[in-house]
Amino acid sequence: MRLLLVEELHDIAPPVDYSLIPAWLIFTGSCALLTLLGLGVWWLRRRLRKPAPTVSPQVLALAQLDQVAREIGRLSPYQFSIQVSDVLRRYVQEQFQLPSTRQTSLEFLGAVAGSATFTQDDKSLLKDFLDRCDLIKFARYDATKADSRELLEEAMRFVKGGTHAIA
Repeated sequence: MRLLLVEELHDIAPPVDYSLIPAWLIFTGSCALLTLLGLGVWWLRRRLRKPAPTVSPQVLALAQLDQVAREIGRLSPYQFSIQVSDVLRRYVQEQFQLPSTRQTSLEFLGAVAGSATFTQDDKSLLKDFLDRCDLIKFARYDATKADSRELLEEAMRFVKGGTHAIA
């Protein structure tokens, strides 16, 4: 009787592959489709993104000087003169491609003197500004808040005015 039971049970048939397309081709096609879809989304987002507006050196310098002006009561005249001088030097470097941040005041004024970009008024304003800054920074002149305001006004006047100003 045991023998009959074994003969009655049949082995399970293997799965039938009814797909006409091989599995590796489906996998490769899916990867390619997802890659193309990702590239399309990336390209579309890049095209729709608005370009960042470029800020002129003049506008940037004026904004930085406004920010420094708010700190005139908090900073010592020494610290204030350093910050205003840094802003003005960065402005000249970015606007006129003069290496003003890596030069002493005398070297910088020498480079400006040989430039046709600056008027005589611009040159004298820069000289007065840098002389005041050097006096405060290096000679340790006992400056007041009024001296700080004068420095700020000269820097603002230079950035805003003169023949080099951008409209």
